[in-house]
Amino acid sequence: MITSASLCFSYSPGQNVLHDLQFSLDSGLILGLAGANGAGKSTLLYLLAGLLRPTSGILRVLGQDSAVQAAHIRRLAALVPQEADLSIIGATIEDDLCLGMPREAHAEALSLARRLGLPALDTPVHLLSHGQKRKLCLAAALLRKPQLLLLDEPFAGLDYPGCREMRAMLRTNRLHGVAQVVAVHDLEPLADLADRWLVLDHGCQAVFGTAADAFPKLEQLNVRAPCSWQAGLGILPWDDLRRAWSGS
Repeated sequence: MITSASLCFSYSPGQNVLHDLQFSLDSGLILGLAGANGAGKSTLLYLLAGLLRPTSGILRVLGQDSAVQAAHIRRLAALVPQEADLSIIGATIEDDLCLGMPREAHAEALSLARRLGLPALDTPVHLLSHGQKRKLCLAAALLRKPQLLLLDEPFAGLDYPGCREMRAMLRTNRLHGVAQVVAVHDLEPLADLADRWLVLDHGCQAVFGTAADAFPKLEQLNVRAPCSWQAGLGILPWDDLRRAWSGS
């Protein structure tokens, strides 16, 4: 699904934003992508989506060399950026979700919009809250039925019900064999879901492995570990933690 070796990327000659990354991800697995601000997480997502091309090294996505088959990758992968306005192209929810889709597919769009808690399909996009715009971008990505889903800070700004919905969606995608790369600043909602972690430090690969490999090194990388890990309890189910915090 994804393999890389000596992967580097720079926006200008001689100034690598990403340097010597070597990681992999199979179908149906979730890769947590962590690192301090400016570590290169978003840039890596754009590379995986086929929107940027490596400066050097090897990056194969969905069986394709991203240096020469970026257009093919873009058809099979979907990126949901942190800034929702970058992805929204329609004047209404329906316009954005159904652009270019056959009429018979509109029912699926309506069902997905309802499941994600979006308002009526004729709602103008400019009336949506930031959280609703994020859900709209996610719905548009899911309607494409991607083999690879790339999410940049999907939990940011979500309330507890919103986080639960996002986690349920990640689980469902995993059951359907979708590979998912999820960039997070707050690791808490993803800690018990991610199969592997890639932690970046100033564009370099600090850790690639399981939570047991990654979490002990987070403090020295200026990344906050999940609360249960800090308390010496290992990785606990997120819903259990939420109930404990709320006293219910």
